[in-house]
Order: sequence, then structure tokens, then C-alpha cells
Amino acid sequence: MEPEPCPEPPGPRLSAAELDRDLDSRNDLIDDKEFDIPQVDTPPTLESILNETDDEEESFVLEDPFLLNVDNTDAHSYDTSSVASSDSGDRTHLKRKKKLPDSLSLHGSVIRLSLLKGISAQIVSAADKVDAGLPTAIAASNLIAVGTSHGLALIFDQNQALRLCLGSTAVGAQYGAISALSINNDCSRLLCGFAKGQITMWDLASGKLLRSITDAHPPGTAILHIKFTDDPTLAICNDSGGSVFELSFKRVMGVRTCESRCLFSGSKGEVCCIEPLHAKVELRDHPITQYSLLAMASLTKILVIGLKPSLKVWMTFPYGRMDPSSVPLLAWHFVAVQNAVNPMLAFCRGDVVHFLLVKRDDTGAIHVTKQRQLHLHYDLINFTWINSRTAVLLDSVEKLHVIDRQTQEELETVEISEVQLVYNSSHFKSLATGGNVSEALALVGEKACYQSISSCGGQIFYLGTKSVHVMTLRSWRERVDHLLKQERLTDALALAWSFYEGKAKAVVGLSGDASKRKAVIADRMVEILLHYADRALKKCPDQGKIQVMEQHFQDVVPVIADYCLLLQRTDLLFNQIYDKMSENSVAKGIFLECLEPYILSDKLMGITAQVMKDLLLHFQDKNRLENLEACIVHMDITSLDIQQVVLLCWENRLYDAMIYVYNSGMNDFISPMEKLFKVIAAPLNAGKSLTDDQVVMGNKLLVYISCCLAGRAYPLGDIPEDLVPLVKNQIFEFLIRLHSTEGSVDEEVYPYVRTLLHFDTREFLNVLALTFEDFKNDKQAVEYQQRIVDILLKVMVENSDFTPSQVGCLFTFLARQLAKPNNTLFVNRTLFDQVLEFLCSPDDDSRHSERQQVLLELLQAGGIVQFEESRLIQMAEKAEFYQICEFMYERQLRYDKIIGCYLRDPVRKEEVFNYIHNILSMPGYSAEEKQSVWQKALEHVEELLLLSPCKAAELVATHFSEEIESIITNLQDQFLLFQFLKSLLDPREGISQDLLHLPPCITEQFIELLCQYSPDQVLETLKVLEYCRLEETIQITQKHQLHEASSYLLEKKGDIHGAFLVMLERLQSKLLMLMQDDESSAELSLLENVEDTLMKTIALCQRNSYSLDQQQREALWFPLLEAMMSPQKLSGSSQCRYSESLKSLTMQVLNNMAAFIALPSILQRILQDPVYGKGKLGEIQGLVLGMLDTFNYEQLWPLVPFAVSAE
Repeated sequence: MEPEPCPEPPGPRLSAAELDRDLDSRNDLIDDKEFDIPQVDTPPTLESILNETDDEEESFVLEDPFLLNVDNTDAHSYDTSSVASSDSGDRTHLKRKKKLPDSLSLHGSVIRLSLLKGISAQIVSAADKVDAGLPTAIAASNLIAVGTSHGLALIFDQNQALRLCLGSTAVGAQYGAISALSINNDCSRLLCGFAKGQITMWDLASGKLLRSITDAHPPGTAILHIKFTDDPTLAICNDSGGSVFELSFKRVMGVRTCESRCLFSGSKGEVCCIEPLHAKVELRDHPITQYSLLAMASLTKILVIGLKPSLKVWMTFPYGRMDPSSVPLLAWHFVAVQNAVNPMLAFCRGDVVHFLLVKRDDTGAIHVTKQRQLHLHYDLINFTWINSRTAVLLDSVEKLHVIDRQTQEELETVEISEVQLVYNSSHFKSLATGGNVSEALALVGEKACYQSISSCGGQIFYLGTKSVHVMTLRSWRERVDHLLKQERLTDALALAWSFYEGKAKAVVGLSGDASKRKAVIADRMVEILLHYADRALKKCPDQGKIQVMEQHFQDVVPVIADYCLLLQRTDLLFNQIYDKMSENSVAKGIFLECLEPYILSDKLMGITAQVMKDLLLHFQDKNRLENLEACIVHMDITSLDIQQVVLLCWENRLYDAMIYVYNSGMNDFISPMEKLFKVIAAPLNAGKSLTDDQVVMGNKLLVYISCCLAGRAYPLGDIPEDLVPLVKNQIFEFLIRLHSTEGSVDEEVYPYVRTLLHFDTREFLNVLALTFEDFKNDKQAVEYQQRIVDILLKVMVENSDFTPSQVGCLFTFLARQLAKPNNTLFVNRTLFDQVLEFLCSPDDDSRHSERQQVLLELLQAGGIVQFEESRLIQMAEKAEFYQICEFMYERQLRYDKIIGCYLRDPVRKEEVFNYIHNILSMPGYSAEEKQSVWQKALEHVEELLLLSPCKAAELVATHFSEEIESIITNLQDQFLLFQFLKSLLDPREGISQDLLHLPPCITEQFIELLCQYSPDQVLETLKVLEYCRLEETIQITQKHQLHEASSYLLEKKGDIHGAFLVMLERLQSKLLMLMQDDESSAELSLLENVEDTLMKTIALCQRNSYSLDQQQREALWFPLLEAMMSPQKLSGSSQCRYSESLKSLTMQVLNNMAAFIALPSILQRILQDPVYGKGKLGEIQGLVLGMLDTFNYEQLWPLVPFAVSAE
């Protein structure tokens, strides 16, 4: 019966663009995270499905390895490589959106690839004995079916025994090779598709042929795919014409029939991959299964259609750009996303895998949501889910990649080229029917291996030309043991810990709740740790350098300690492990040292007394005293010999540790102070300077006292709350003791307070100030404070061996305490007067700035209220404490008086300018205050100018611009006036001239002074001055005979000839001096003067010749030439000492003037000279020859007549 023509597929529900928008709009709503629900040892429930553990299912291969005769070949025999290995590809091309912190952690060997020896041997045997041919296709369920090139189907059971051999070589000769296989859900039926287009159905229980279908699709095309759906009466086939057909199996009146319906016509685009959605038994009642979804991949797009209740296209999705030779791939799997289990479709063509989540809403509509894409750096030829979290990818160079879907992390790669995978190329090219397929489909077929890979129950079967291999995920224990076999113990521990933390990927074999799982893993880790310790001792190098042994144990021992502590097994660490390590002295030392960081971070509790003792002795032996001290202050040392530890600390100057041991070991807070005081008191009382070690002790003593009085433990932590009041009282009572316990007869009173005041007055008083802050205002606290203050005054005021700074510190401290609003202290006011006298009226003039600073701090701390202000100012002025005066005047708002303070203070004179400027320009001061400061500054303007003319000028320009003329008039010192005007008017000094509106006479006054005091700067200053009258300025420069300046001004005025005459006159006078010069040493400087003046004159002529006519040019250049030639004519060129230099300079004039005056005119002028006209050609011979050298023949040819006539 001829098949009916295919109806056109129903139109898609959404266009591609609409679908993209729809997917994008939903993408943000998807939380792509699966539930981490543990597996339970009960029949499967929805919870177990959510976690997709897969290892609960009956394992086809591993049920009885001995019966199966499985060769459990390690994956590493097939060149397994971890993620970090070199042949895992260039990972920089993985376009991942997020890189997890543990993406490069070690996963160990995740998969096991095993050879099914029994099946493999029988495939080879069948080819030899019954001419079955080579294997062509495989389908796996509870049985394994292998199709051959001669039309046979070999059926194997779980023990790899051959149960059935279906078909015959005679049928194979008629139908061709088996090109596709499919086993239904209950393993009762097998569908075989053939290379010439026929389809057969077999009963797998009896081995009977139930149907032979020859008219399900157009003749002359091979069957590429044949797939049962979850409905055993419905199957789908795909032929090499690119068409897809639905096969409906029926049995009427005992007659088996098959009805065919075209779902997709190859004329609309060739389909080369189909994948119906299969649901496990537990999910058969999932609402989406009623649609019987089918995914189809053509060469340009994928489609998802529903076969029930009626045919409907739910989605189309174009590929975009890709390599035309890449293979389209489809794979379904149910996954848990957002509390619901739904099917996810993975599809790929090339190096990008797309994931689509398919859901059904309440209205019955199907919705598809895009998930994160997986970007690869290789082309895929197969994609297989092994469970809902893990996929196994096969690339075009036959390398397997195990990928975690959620993190997109590559867990392992395995080379499987030795499998010799079977390819389905001949069927895609339909060679059995004459090769009548499109070029595009034939190109895809080059890499097609759809029928060579089949998955079932968490296992993937690979069909080779002579073998069948199976790939399974290793259990967690296998993965750990696999690393142990390779003696990679550190990696094994790291992997086990990742299982413990729940961070590992592709986990198989862990069941029960979290605590049970952790307990199982922890037990295994303990076994590994003990083995690790034994192995480390056994493998230790017996001979060689100690450093080699140390390095050996440094690589091992800290790792063991880390994991013991992570597992919270200190009992294991300090008993069994430590006992083992103690057998080797080097291992013991490394063990003790690796505890240090944990002790310092307070992460190590429960150290045994023996280990603590050994630790202290080890650090002492190694002379690592700093480490020793750091450890002691973090340890519970109550179980040790306290006196021995104290002695150890004292002898090695470990003062922090000593204090800690006294405090925490014996609750003794006084003894450590007594020991430290003994050391520093003697040299301080004798007036000697302390050693560095004694200074350290003193500082520690201060910090210790501060900690105790604040309720904090030293050097870290807190004193137990019930001890805090007691400790504070003990410390206070100790400090204020009248005499020390072992004091001599002549010991001064209050030795402890006295010692601390001598050691560091300021810091000791700061400690007391902080303590006073913490005091509660009760009667006892008030008495303590007053008592300490009285003692401080008695010790410091009644002794002359304290410096002004120390005394000042005390009274500053007292002033701060007295200034508090709730102050209860009493200090006699006359004491403050005595301190004032002491600071302001010293017997000598030493420590002036120190005494002033001390008094200033005292006043700022609130001590001002203790003094009568007028007396204070009087004494401060007498003592020249100008900062004190400023402080007082500022309190009285007498800002004008502060100017005098600055001017009289040699240290801060320069700051007066900023002070005046701030007062006059900043807000916050009244008009009267500003006016008084303005007036005072004007009165002191001459002092300000003497201090800094530049800063004074800037201040005047900003705030006193209206008074400039009167200031100038009143200034008697002419040089000071010159400095002032220079700073004010010279733009190079930085004052903007736009702010000043001065009459021209002031500028001329400045130029007059400039001519007097800095004549060499006049010309450069005139060039930058913006405002000056030319006539008046010219008169000034001429008056002072500053020729260059005069010439510059005349040129600027436009009198070029006048400017030239000034320079010419200067040149002539220089030449005259040169000619009159006798044999003196000034010869060189005179000649340089001539040359300098000449160059400036030439430059003047050059600048202006462009704008002059011929006659005006000659009026400049010829007099200049004459001026240079005259000395040579007068003296005779041969006698003059400077003849060569003058000739050279004259040639420079000729060379420069030739650019502006014609050469004939120059030569005619020379030859018509009355002196040269008398036939003295020899004198000008040098000039003429010079011109001949300088100018070319064409220029000089017109001069020949002149030269001839002259001769």
C-alpha cells in the first residue's frame, strides 16, 4: 500500500522572534537550582526523583560482575584526564558566565569505562560463525540488542548471555543492514529499522517476528531512527529522506496491523534526529506525559510537537550560524527546578548546548523557557544525560567530557578512541538504496553515531566495531579509593572533604540524612588519615640532609592536622596521630609547629598537657621565642607546671607570656607588676637612661595596667566579669602603696607612681584618664580619684627632678578632669599659679618652646578657668609666649593684637600674612573686627614688607589696593620701595595686573628704581610690563644710558631709524674701545661685547627690513657695514690684531644684508668708497674673495663690469 502524501505540519504556536521574547521575559523568573534532597533506602518517591540519584536502579553491568565477566578497566587506561590536565583542551574558550571558586578543584576519576567481554566476544564470534556481519546499532534496556550489517539482531541478557538471534542473513540480503533499534518500556518488543527502508517488530520473550512493515514511508530511503514512545502502540521513525512518520500498531481480530502517519515531510526541511520524551514509571502520571512530546531536529531548526491528544507544534527554534558538517543532537531528562519536576530538553549543533525547560500551565498550554547555555571549545557528536545533574558529551575527536549541568564545570575527560566507535554514515548516505540523499544530509552523516550509543539506568553503552563498552559513574567511595590506589592521598582527602561538605559533583552512593552521610565519610577519612600517617613515617628518607626529611614531613603533617581539625577530631590528632609522629623526632617537630596557626587563631581547643609541654620545649630548643610567646598567650596552661613556665618566660624575656601565665594560671595580677617594676625603677631613680629592653618592659607595664583597669585581659581577651572589680582594686592599691615590699630605708614615698611618672608621664596620665572615664560616680570611686590626684601632686610638685613638660602634663591632666561637668576632684588653685610661675619665670632660658607648648595644652584642656586672664597675658608677654598671647587675645576677640604676636614670634612670623588674609576674607568675623585688623595691618605694612616683599605685595593688592599710593609715599627706604613695586608690578611675580588701577607715574617710578638697582633686568622687565608710557620710559632709559632698553622702546614706538642709531652708536663706541685696547687681558671680553652688540643690531635690521622700502633698508644696512669696515680702513688690515675677527664679523653683515639689498648695489658701494677708489684693492681683496666664496656664479656675473672698471 502506498503511503498517503504527508500533510503539512501544523503552524507553530510562536514565531522564533516571539519565542525569544517570551523566553527572555521568563528567564529572570527561573531559579535554576535543584533540590539537594538525600536518597532514601525505600521504594522511589517524588523526593528521590527530585534528586535523581540513579544509583538506586538495578545496574545492568554491576549487578554481578563475575557472572557478567566485566573487565573493569580503569578509565585511565583510556587516557583519562582531569579538568586541569593538558589534554582537556584550552579552557579559556569556555564562555562561562560565572566561574565558581572550586571550579578547578580535584574531582578524581568520576566515571568508569568497562569492556563487556561476554557481549564483545559473541559479536566477533557471530560475525565469524554465522556471517552476522559487523555491528551497526545498539539499544539497551534490561536487555541489550545489537544489530548487524547482515540484518541480524543479537539479544543479550544481564549476564551477557546471548538469549536470541533474530532474523537471518537471507532477510539481511533482502532488507540490508540493521540501521536502527528500539526496545519498548517493558522490554517485550523490539523494533528494527533497515538500510533499505523496511521495519520489523519482534517479540523479545518468544523471539517471534510479529510485524514486517514495508510501506510505512516512501521506498528507497533508509531508516535512520526508530523509537518507541511511552505508549507501546506508538512509535516514530525517521528516514534518509528527512521525513518523520508516526507508526500506530493495532491488533484487530487477531491480525496485527501498522498505520503510518507523516508528521514532517523532508521536502519542508530534512529531519535527521528525533527524540520522544520518555518518563520513568514514577513519573507516568506527570501532567506533561499526556501530550506525548516529540523533539525533532532538522538541518536548520528544532521542533517540539505533541502527538496527543491531537498533533500540535508547541515550539520551533532556529540554530543560528553553525558548521554544516556538525551533528544535530537532542536529549530529554526530567529535572527539578523551583520545587517542581519538569522535562528539560538539551539540543546542540556544534559547540553550544541549549537547555529548554518545558512546563505545562493550568490551562493546558505548554511553555518553554531558555536556561543558561553551555559554551564549549569542541564540536559534539553525542549528548547523553546520565542523571538530572550530570551529562556526558562526546566530541568529534572521540573524547568524553563529563559536565555538571548547574555549574557547567567539566569534571573529567576520557579518551575513547580505542572503543573504535561505529558510525552510521552509510545509512545517512542511504548507500543501500543508491545514495539518493541530499548533500547536506550526507555531510552531517559523516560524524553521525546516533545508533552506536544507548543509555539506560545511569549507564551509557558504546558500540565499537568489535566490542561493547559501558560507562558508569563511580560511587563516592570508588572515587576516593581510586586516588588512594595511585597514592594520591592528599587528593583523596580533598575529594572526601568535598563529599563531606556537600560540594562534590556527580555524587553516587551516599544515602540517608546529612548527619548519616557525614558520619560515613568521616569514618573513611579517619582511616585514610591513619594510613597517611603510617605511610609518611614509612616513606621518610632514612639518609641525607635534615632539610629533606623536614620537607617530607612538611608536605604531609599539616595536611593530616588540617583534616583532623576540620573533622573536629582533636582526640585522633593528639593521641593516635601524635603518638605515631612522636616515633620520628623530625615528624614530631613539624607536627608541633603546624599547630601554631591554629593556636594563634583560637581554633584549637583541648590540647593535651603532654603536647603543650612538648610544644613549649620544642620552640625553646629551636630558639623561636617569639613563636613560643605567641602560643602561650592563646593556651590553657592550667595543666602545666606554672612556676616552670614563669621561669622559662622570665629567663627568655617573654613578658607578655609571663603576665598571661600569672593572670590566667594563678589569678595573680600583682606579681608580674612587681617583677617589672623592680627592673625599671632602679635606673630611673638613679637618673640613668633605660636600655631598649627596659623601655619595652616599661611600655608593657603601662599597657598591662591600662588593660587591668579597663577590665581587659593582657595581652588579649577579657578578664572574667566576676573578677573585674577585684582586679581594679588590687591594681589601684598596688599603685598607691607608700613603699614597695622590698624598699630600702631611704626610698621615697609612692615609689610605683613615681617610677611610672618618670618613665612616661604623658602615657601614665593617659592611662589614669581612661580609667577615670570608666569610674562609676560612687563614693569609693570618688575617693580613689582624689587620692591618686593628691599623690600625683605630692610626688611632682614637691620635687624638682621633673621637667617643665612633665609638670605641664600633670596640670593638663588635672585641668581636663576639673573641666568635666560632673567633676568631684578638688585641686588647690594656688598650685596652678605656682605652675604658671614655674613655666613663665624659669631660672634659665632653656626649653622655651617646650614650656610654651605645655602651658598652651594646659589652657586648651580647660585650665584657663584656673587663672586670672590679665595676669596670664602679662606673664606670657614677659616670657615671650606669643602663642599663649594669641590664644588669650582670640578668646577676647582682639584679633588686631594677634598681628603683633605673629610679628614678634621668630618661629611663626611668616604665618602673619595668612592670618591677616583669613580674617579679612573669611566669614564669621564682624565688620568692626575686620576693620581693626585692617587698620593694624596697614600700620605694620613696612614690617610686613621687610618680612616678605612678595607676600606683603600680594596682601596689599588683595586688601589694600586703594592705599597703594599712600603706602608708596610713606615708604622712606628706596630699596624696600623697589622690592615692593617689583613684587606688585612685575607680572612674573604672579599678581594679576587687572586688580590694580595705578597711575602711570608709579610704573615709571618702578622703572626708575629698576634702572638704579637692577639695570641688567630692565630690558626683560620692559618686555613683560603691560602698562607703561613709551616717551617717559624712553627718557628714563636714556637718562641711565641703557641703550638696548632705549632701542627696544624706540622700536616698539615705531622709530626704527632712531632705534638703529642708538644701537649703531653703541656698536661704534665698542669698536673704538676695541681699537684703542692695548695688550690687555680684556681682549676677549671686548671682542665678545662687539660681537654681541653687532648681532643684536643685525637682528634689529632683519626684523624691520621686511616692512621698509629700498632706500630705508639702505639707510640701515650701509651705515652698519661702514661701521664695521671703518676700523679696518683706519688701521690697515694687516696691522690690526683683530683683523681676522673683524673681517669675519663684516662678512656676517654682508651675508645678512644680501637678503634685503641687491649684490650689485653692495659691491658698487664698496668700490665707490673714496678710500678704496684710490686703487688700494688689496685692502678689500679679502671682502671680495669672501663674497665670491659665499655667493654663486650666477649671482656674481653681473658684478664683473664693476670689478673690471675698478681695476
